[in-house]
Amino acid sequence: HVQLVESGGGSVEPGGSLRLSCAASGLINGGYCMGWFRQGPGKERERVGGIDTDGRTSYADAVKGRFTISKDNVKNILYLEMNDLKPEDSAMYYCALGGVKVCIVPVVPDSDLERLGHWGQGTQVTVS
Repeated sequence: HVQLVESGGGSVEPGGSLRLSCAASGLINGGYCMGWFRQGPGKERERVGGIDTDGRTSYADAVKGRFTISKDNVKNILYLEMNDLKPEDSAMYYCALGGVKVCIVPVVPDSDLERLGHWGQGTQVTVS
């Protein structure tokens, strides 16, 4: 049973930085993608970026150049380094683990969340 636990959210001023962490535990098989998604009030869950088992990363256009995803394969921790934060980055941020879709799907309707893979409980980021 896979468990994902996010941490590191908080409130920052525009231009500030935060680093989110996602600790993964349980039976994690090879050939997966891990990713970060975010969801603002009344919005669909959108992909921020992802990293595959070969270490290749991909990012949504809105965060390219500002956010960096990395993974500690020994500790099974996924990170999201966020710099130059903007008010529009405010959202609940979720960690996900699943197949290749985690690394490419742009948005995930609520009805498809379970089908995509495993999710953490989320951590709130507020930029104001």
